[in-house]
Amino acid sequence: MADAVVVGAGPNGLVAANLLADAGWSVTVLEEQPEPGGAVRHDHGVHPDYASDLFSSFYPLAAASPVVSGLGLEEHGLRWSHAPHVVAHPLSDGRCAVLDRDVDVTAASLDAFAPGDGDAWRRLHSLWDRLRPDLLDALFTPFPPVRPGLRLAVRLRGTGGLRMARTLVLPVRRMAEEEFRGEGGGLLLAGNALHADLAPEAAGSGGFGWLMSMLGQTYGFPVPVGGAGALTDALVRRLESRGGVVRCGKRVERVVVRDGRAVAVRLADGETVPARRAVLADVSVPALYSELVAPEDLPRQLLSDLERFQWDFATFKVDWALDGPVPWKCEQAAGAGTVHLADGLDELTRFAAQLAMGRVPDRPFSLFGQMTTSDPTRSPEGTESAWAYTHVPHRVVGDAGDDGLTGSWDKDEQERMADRVEAHVERFAPGFRDRIRARRILAPPTLQSLDRNLHGGAINGGTTAMHQQLFFRPAPGTGRPETPVKGLYLASAGAHPGGGVHGAPGANAARAALRPSFAPGLAAAQRLLAHRDRTGSRQPDRGGRPDRGGRRA
Repeated sequence: MADAVVVGAGPNGLVAANLLADAGWSVTVLEEQPEPGGAVRHDHGVHPDYASDLFSSFYPLAAASPVVSGLGLEEHGLRWSHAPHVVAHPLSDGRCAVLDRDVDVTAASLDAFAPGDGDAWRRLHSLWDRLRPDLLDALFTPFPPVRPGLRLAVRLRGTGGLRMARTLVLPVRRMAEEEFRGEGGGLLLAGNALHADLAPEAAGSGGFGWLMSMLGQTYGFPVPVGGAGALTDALVRRLESRGGVVRCGKRVERVVVRDGRAVAVRLADGETVPARRAVLADVSVPALYSELVAPEDLPRQLLSDLERFQWDFATFKVDWALDGPVPWKCEQAAGAGTVHLADGLDELTRFAAQLAMGRVPDRPFSLFGQMTTSDPTRSPEGTESAWAYTHVPHRVVGDAGDDGLTGSWDKDEQERMADRVEAHVERFAPGFRDRIRARRILAPPTLQSLDRNLHGGAINGGTTAMHQQLFFRPAPGTGRPETPVKGLYLASAGAHPGGGVHGAPGANAARAALRPSFAPGLAAAQRLLAHRDRTGSRQPDRGGRPDRGGRRA
């Protein structure tokens, strides 16, 4: 019998398993898919000579995370690589905002939009330098982050206090208007905010865009040499070197609870895998509380709150094997690992508004990855392994374009949407389609079939909006990995601090399991949940899961 069973071999599950193994626990990790990694995997499915990342590709949060760096994965074969530039945001008129690890290069690109904007960027970067140590500590530690939070409050006071806090909760459009004279700075902030599901007018999008931009400024957007799966391989090798076991092709169907405590998991094939001390779930929040745990083992209030759980946007991705470099109008875009494709801030707002109305965008803002530019091992010399992803509604009520897309995402709709994405790339890189040797389409249902956590193609484990962060994540009054079931811990991106490959949810869950008596504020929160009428718990509607708007699908 293992001390701990970890459900899910994504990065958070593997981080949790490693930390438990470091503490001397015996650990078994169970993964539904035939290989570990969750959303950190690659293959050669587009073309045999091209390594293509299936889901995530760039890892600034991993580079910044003390959790990941503390594992010493380089000793287990992991190597990082960087593109010459971090991010480029070209416009159709040939201008281009560039984020570079050299702040002077970034500043010069913004001065080309409006003189003085480079100095404005330096001021934002100076603020980051002062806040960074305590901000990252607060981000990657369990909620509430008492000590780093107090230190951060002191530093905020020294940088303007409430005025600085106000700046960080601004919508990105307003933040750009207050900080810059030209378009360039706002493009970098807004594009990075849309790495999550934060529209330019969303509260807090300015602060999130600033955070992602400054992570790129300091750490770059590194990629694992050879493919995203190299990060997973290093995590697995490290775990196995400490006696941990990873079993793939094992779908967990139920967490077994006895006397209010998680004691085992039951697999789809009928096998029961006992856990002496803890079960850690690297699964989505709705999957844990609506599928794996019986409703009678949960407080009624939690089940009610779950009906309001909001997913982040659905994702549509296209992978390409290109027989040459992308023919960008803007030369600076050629050296960027990540390229943001939208013709200005207004087009980003238009894109987000179409999503909010349930319409498939006609000009799909795309994050475009140039993987061979970032890591020359990904494809033969002179070629490019590339991808782009955009967002689509979970519930499609109409098509803002002319193709009549309905959201069925059958083969015909997938091909038409992929053509739309390619046409959008052509606006910034005429002749792009002539370079395509092969392509692969990963529509929302495909993404979910490859990783059950990516419900409907949602990649962040739930919205990044303020109403589902901190002590609202995954439901009001929680914010920590402990659950109402003793010995059961939430170890996925559904827990604080949310999505991104940084390992913090897994690390927080492991720490909670190792120190069950140390949970500041948890006892009161758990008592509140338990008080809300466990005996009156109603059966949840099994007719479907809540969609991103809280409605039933």
